[in-house]
Amino acid sequence: MAEVSAETRQAHWRKTSTLTYVVLALWFLFGFVVPWFAKELDAASFLGFPLGYYFIVQGSLIIFVLLIVVQNIFQDNIDEEHGVAEE
Repeated sequence: MAEVSAETRQAHWRKTSTLTYVVLALWFLFGFVVPWFAKELDAASFLGFPLGYYFIVQGSLIIFVLLIVVQNIFQDNIDEEHGVAEE
């Protein structure tokens, strides 16, 4: 990793922390807010399961895995933009 200036480190940290806050907000949304409303969705069913249950069990897991992948892609782009990417 090349030596970077303090200004570059600050810009890198600003973008990294913003990305982290966005990912945490999405995690909170799909981990707590969406399950809060699952009971209303249980009136319908999908593949024999109540729809709320299905969304929480399947949908949340898919969203969490996608959040990890997307965060890594964005973080790699931020690292490359500021010259701190691993070689």
